[in-house]
Amino acid sequence: MASNGGPSDSNLNIDARSMSVRLDGRASIEHQIDIHVLDLVDAVNNKDISLEDVLAGLKYVMDYRIKGGKMPHLEAELMARLLEGLLQNMGHHEGNLLRHRPTPEADMAFTLFGEFLEEVEEFRTAVGRKSASDLRHCLKIHRRCQRWSTPEEHENAAGVMALLIRYFPQFSDWKELVKEDEINDVEKLMEDYKDKFQQPAMPQAKELHPPPALYFDKNVEALAKMFGTDIKNGLTNSQVADFTDFYGQNKLPEPKKESALKMFWGQITDFMIIILILAAIAEIATGDVKAAIVLLVVVVINVIIGFTQEYKANKALEALLSLSVPQAKVIRDGKQEIVNSAVLVPGDIVVLEGDAVPADLRLCEVAQLEVIEIILTGESLPVSKNTHTIRERTRRLPLGDCKGNAFMTTTVARGRAKGIVVRTGEDTEIGRISSAITSQPNRQTPIQRKLDHLGKILVAIAVFLCILVVVIGVAYKHDPVEQVKVGISLAVSVIPEGLVAVVTVTMALGVVRMAQRHAIVRKLPSVETLGSVNVICSDKTGTLTEGKMGTQELWTSNNMLFTFTDSTSLDPQVGHARKCRHFPLDQALANPTNFHALHDAESREGAQDVPKTLEGVPEHLLAAGMIASLCNNAAIAYDEEIKGWKGIGDPTEVAMVVAAQKMGFAREWFHDTVRLKKLGEYAFDSDRKLMSVIYQQSEVDSKSTSFPPGTSFVLAKGAPEGLLQRCVSYLPQTPESSNFFSFLGGSPAVPLSDEFVEVVSQRSTQMASSGLRVLGLAMKFVTPQGAVDIINAKKETAAESELVFVGLIGLIDPAKAGVKESVAKCKRAGVRVIMITGDHIQTATAIAKQLGIIDPNKPSENRAMKGYEVDLLSEEALADLRPFPVVFARVSPDNKLKIVKALQSKKYSCAMTGDGVNDAPAIKQADVGVAMGISGTEITKQAADIVLADDNFSTIVEAVEEGRCVFDNIKKFVVYLLSCNSAEIFLFLICAIVNVELPFTIMQILYANIIADVPPAMSLGLEPREIGIMDRPPRPSGQGVLTLTSGTLVFAQGIILSMTAFTVYMISQRHGVGDVPTLRAQQSLTFAALTTMQLWQSFLSRSVAMSVVKTGLFGNRLLVCAFVFSMACLIIGIYVPGFNSWLELEPVNGLGWAIIVICVVVQTALIELAKLPIRKIEQKGGFKKWWKSRNQHPEHYVMHVGSA
Repeated sequence: MASNGGPSDSNLNIDARSMSVRLDGRASIEHQIDIHVLDLVDAVNNKDISLEDVLAGLKYVMDYRIKGGKMPHLEAELMARLLEGLLQNMGHHEGNLLRHRPTPEADMAFTLFGEFLEEVEEFRTAVGRKSASDLRHCLKIHRRCQRWSTPEEHENAAGVMALLIRYFPQFSDWKELVKEDEINDVEKLMEDYKDKFQQPAMPQAKELHPPPALYFDKNVEALAKMFGTDIKNGLTNSQVADFTDFYGQNKLPEPKKESALKMFWGQITDFMIIILILAAIAEIATGDVKAAIVLLVVVVINVIIGFTQEYKANKALEALLSLSVPQAKVIRDGKQEIVNSAVLVPGDIVVLEGDAVPADLRLCEVAQLEVIEIILTGESLPVSKNTHTIRERTRRLPLGDCKGNAFMTTTVARGRAKGIVVRTGEDTEIGRISSAITSQPNRQTPIQRKLDHLGKILVAIAVFLCILVVVIGVAYKHDPVEQVKVGISLAVSVIPEGLVAVVTVTMALGVVRMAQRHAIVRKLPSVETLGSVNVICSDKTGTLTEGKMGTQELWTSNNMLFTFTDSTSLDPQVGHARKCRHFPLDQALANPTNFHALHDAESREGAQDVPKTLEGVPEHLLAAGMIASLCNNAAIAYDEEIKGWKGIGDPTEVAMVVAAQKMGFAREWFHDTVRLKKLGEYAFDSDRKLMSVIYQQSEVDSKSTSFPPGTSFVLAKGAPEGLLQRCVSYLPQTPESSNFFSFLGGSPAVPLSDEFVEVVSQRSTQMASSGLRVLGLAMKFVTPQGAVDIINAKKETAAESELVFVGLIGLIDPAKAGVKESVAKCKRAGVRVIMITGDHIQTATAIAKQLGIIDPNKPSENRAMKGYEVDLLSEEALADLRPFPVVFARVSPDNKLKIVKALQSKKYSCAMTGDGVNDAPAIKQADVGVAMGISGTEITKQAADIVLADDNFSTIVEAVEEGRCVFDNIKKFVVYLLSCNSAEIFLFLICAIVNVELPFTIMQILYANIIADVPPAMSLGLEPREIGIMDRPPRPSGQGVLTLTSGTLVFAQGIILSMTAFTVYMISQRHGVGDVPTLRAQQSLTFAALTTMQLWQSFLSRSVAMSVVKTGLFGNRLLVCAFVFSMACLIIGIYVPGFNSWLELEPVNGLGWAIIVICVVVQTALIELAKLPIRKIEQKGGFKKWWKSRNQHPEHYVMHVGSA
């Protein structure tokens, strides 16, 4: 499908400025070199800068703009800096110790050194100031003369040597440029390239292709010439083929997919799983098949759970495939065609008409183009585009400032354009994001690392104790095979088989609770990780704010201020305009510079709702509302599908329509009641920054709601400075006897004065500093014939001159309700909130102040930084900033990723929120990635750990609170599990040492671990959150599940349980507990005693430090049910015939149960005593702080705490 030509020149106007800013050749070349030199120097310490890209850009400038005598002279100081940049990058090498080879980047720098030496006199002058030793150290010519060096390296080395000898007498003895042992290599080179030394020159460049870049600093005509293309006719088919071979296809990088088999194998080879499998194999080898079956069942459950989680996580990569744009309109050989976007190449001329952008473009023709870039910047407002050349001393401009570029996968909101393709595939902005996502490694969460570490410690203990028991048994001359069985049974006691399952179930239950709070958890371990977060990096738009524009205030020319309630609600019945305290305009004119600053806060006090009646509404407010609603192309309609109101059109214009509704006078009222009819319009464009419409009143029946017959208006809105320049007067104070129609119908106006302009300027500045987007409102009265003449003139100046200024309207994406309180809650909890946004820094800081992220009372702790400043810093330098910024504005995706990595390098546990594709790399890198469920893109959701169903920051804070509760509960049941299992270990060890039969069989150990570990531990995982959980600081990132204090408690509780059970065992062996003559009966009694104490231990473990008297027994009903269930399983195992035989147990008599009750009482008393010192240490903030307080002078301790 093809059509002849593209949009006509009459419809697409080439921007005149693009041609007027054409620079002279030398200045343009020096500017290009300057911005590359800056990056060349920074690349040494900043790994985010691609040295290859910088050198490729310099190479293109050399080949295209300088080589062949085109530019023999350039600024001397610039050439000196270029020389230093090239020299410091020539020494990079790779290879082994015997074969050092220059890196490709070092070769490029070396080649550029030779080419500038040959072409530019000032560069030769800078080289001439260098000593032979300096050049010898940097050039490393010998590395390019070896037998394994490439022919290109040989030829370049010969060229540089020949040029140095030719131009510099001091280097005529070339041997000073190499070390003594390298002379032979260079002599051989000189012999092989005699011609080079007779006629010194660098090798000729190969076929020239411009490097992929945005070229925002390039004139579009010069850029088209660079690519060999024509703006009207595009590339030829032969050029397309050549460019495709060089640049490749316009496709995003496909993610590497890990096979299900590989994921399954990764789960099986997990350290804990391998140990359990080895234990099962050992059980089979020793003939205990039943125990092996139980262990293998535990293995299967854990592998299935882990595999399922990893399989879901890998779905994030598949979402990348949906990002590409399927088709594009392109001009080739003078014809417009629709082609697959994959075949686009740099140099193609693409036509944009309401489509998604198919590649990164440099715009060359624009007609009122606005592009929605939320997928890259996170900002929902359309961005006005133009073809202006932007000259900055950087190659890395924030995306939001690249007004002359359009980016792949962004969408056209309005207008049309042509653009030259400058980047395709992986080189596009979206391609870089895709590469960043696919390159991120899968990292373990903190809880996974801690449990993995704990598991390895337990396995090491198990192996040690196993060997110890075997050695003790052999020393007592027992059967070695039997002792190995005993050792294995002891190892099984050490490893808490149910730990992984209990952790998983506990976090899964946390998932259910978080889902009830609108936080959908995709990756299970992230539930706990949230509890350790001490930094939340939050996007602004849609997360901290509502994500839609609303009118916050309106100031009218009579010095009256109005605010609006529920400004973003589209429901016409919700919200009001509110009138603030009025100070007469004369007072403001008397002190125009300081009036607003002095009286603004006072005027806002006691604001009152404005009546929604013609008699009650102030005339100036209604005039402003008329302009806001009629000089506007947006609309609000009720959508039956969503059963709610929906805005149609530009978000800023929708907000102005809503403001008029809050006043009580919607557009329909002016159309239907006042009978105003639209005659024409001059649309907004980025040059004028204005929009104007022409209205005229039709015949009406009621004089009370009409202007004089034939009244016509020009209504205008736009940037305050541009609008005010076109005004000659302003709307004065309303006479008390007039109403709206008689007032405006009288064509009132007062000439502008310097004082009034200063008042407007100060108010506009104040509104802008509050983060508002400020627009001016104006109008003028014309005759019916005058209105026709304005329309027929087809010139904006006919309408937009001699205007009457009416007021200023301030719009903003307001903060969400409850977010300020949530930020304060975070601060109390020791969690720092950092705002990261693509919006302007003034707006970002204003919102940050409103929310308490920036505290005006602590200026030393507040810092805001722009994206381009982040570009200039390395990751290490950014991490070392003091104070670390709390607001980042105009950031790029690379900036977000760098910020997260910088925080993690300082051991911060970081949560990152976002909704656009631009956020996905940082979200995946963060310890906890949080995506928006409503506004978030699919790839961002897939990359995230948690998805917010309501897009609300407050939900994140609630999730952090839930995460802390989950970790507390994990800690409680880990202490419980290890206390129970250590009791079994100590009991076995004591029996081995005193040389008595073991009290349990392996099957009994496994059964006890199942009934005593899993149900009570899972119930402990549902403990209610402790009071004041968000009033304590986050736990240190390196702190394990077990601390020194909790580990001590585990040891003490294990000793108490084991010694009590051993006492029962010894008494039963001496026949002191009724009729228990057999070993099985003695083992059964000991088994019942220890298992019962373990179950009772669950009530004592409801808090690590608090007494059971305070925690109570019935606060956790599920724990009571679990206790009853496990006791029932114990009784079944002891008394049910057949089953007790399988477990090798016998019934316990009444006296035995009486002894067990006594054991429980003793256990409770001793553990309560053990918790007393633990409580004191916990109240001091942990063992380390407690120990420090005991070993420091009191006054020194007070100073230490105060400084902290």
